[in-house]
Amino acid sequence: MPHRVDEGLVTTLKRVASVLKQAEVPFALGGSFAVYAHGGHSSDHDVDFLIREQDKARALEELSAVGFEVEQPPEDWLVKVFDEGRMVDLIYRPVESPVTDATLRDTVMRPVEAINMPVLSATQLMVHKLLSYTQHYCDFATGLPVARSLREQIDWDRVRAETAKSPYAEAFLVLLDRLDVVAQPTDARLTVGG
Repeated sequence: MPHRVDEGLVTTLKRVASVLKQAEVPFALGGSFAVYAHGGHSSDHDVDFLIREQDKARALEELSAVGFEVEQPPEDWLVKVFDEGRMVDLIYRPVESPVTDATLRDTVMRPVEAINMPVLSATQLMVHKLLSYTQHYCDFATGLPVARSLREQIDWDRVRAETAKSPYAEAFLVLLDRLDVVAQPTDARLTVGG
């Protein structure tokens, strides 16, 4: 995160979290603010919350009732709300996998700017980041600060297992090894190095 967090986005984050908590809509903080909540370094341009798809209508209804502008974009994996122009993504299918009760249990309760809320685990954040890389978008510069700043909190064996089918994730993990951020398992080095 930058040294100074965007105060407007923080206010918006707190408003959304408060509304969802009061309405008892299950959620988890994700994205760059989740990295920030874990003490890591990331950029902030919007706020991301994960919700289950079946809670989407109720979440939008509750947020709209307190003045958020609602937008249903053409993408079929999220909806957006705006607070004085500040964007919040309510994501119900990140990286082509639905948010489930298990997803929402893979969290840590953290105080985020004085409000306790469930924050996606550092491991799941890294999995989502690596699975977001595709032939159309593969900017490792977005993942390196996350990996470096949260490396001790991440279960790297789980990350490797859950991203094993992605060649982009594999390349990123090799890069982390070569940069001495996180070592590859010995057997993986033998495979990669020949």
